[in-house]
Amino acid sequence: MALALPATEISAKLEAQFPGSVVESSGNTIVIKPESTLQIASFLKNTPDFDFDYVSFITAVDYNTYFELVYYLISLKHNHTLTLKTRCTDRENPSVPSVNSLWKGADYQEREVYDLMGIRFEGHPNLKRILLWEGFQGYPLRKDFKPQ
Repeated sequence: MALALPATEISAKLEAQFPGSVVESSGNTIVIKPESTLQIASFLKNTPDFDFDYVSFITAVDYNTYFELVYYLISLKHNHTLTLKTRCTDRENPSVPSVNSLWKGADYQEREVYDLMGIRFEGHPNLKRILLWEGFQGYPLRKDFKPQ
């Protein structure tokens, strides 16, 4: 079983590298500003002490006033994990940078979040519906979705 790294330890290093990017941290979870997502993910993947070389899952949660994206990262080399989160407050046009360039396993997961929640992943090479058909109206996992 992988060990969860203490978020306070990692967030201090992230704050030193990317001042003002960490919103909060506790347990093994760090919440970051959405515009810092790609830079922080790249740092966590490419820094030898962390070496988060695998994204196990990417999902999103609708909290009515904002969307929260959740990235579960794993280092196969060091056998440790981290939960990285970011929040989108713009419900009309939510977007975050894509991490597909770092982890190819993010491709379908980002497309699924886009398809079901309507969150755009800027820089994704093929962001289109994956589960629902083109022309489907709305995003069925949003709390404000009304079936037609």
